[in-house]
Amino acid sequence: MTTLGELAKVVRSKNAGPFIMTIDIMFPSKEIYDKVITTGFFTTKLFSDLYNIKSDLIKIYYYDIAHTIKISMPRPFFQGDICDGDNYAGQQYGPLVLINIPI
Repeated sequence: MTTLGELAKVVRSKNAGPFIMTIDIMFPSKEIYDKVITTGFFTTKLFSDLYNIKSDLIKIYYYDIAHTIKISMPRPFFQGDICDGDNYAGQQYGPLVLINIPI
């Protein structure tokens, strides 16, 4: 198995407004992107388990032309909330980098 961090060119997270965050996973080639997609590994359940968010609130988008997977979900706390430890949601990709992808 190979980690997502080894397969992807970029794994990043950021705000998509004060209530939503987005995670972008960009692959260096169509071949790697296609291999990852065909595993069916990226599901709303995976992100629900990782981020403790209801799976029906998570959206996964596949941008074939850019070899990119985009995941949008509610932030655990709205941006600027006193409990918000990551104001720009820039560190939320962390749990994904070491996940093993079965390819």
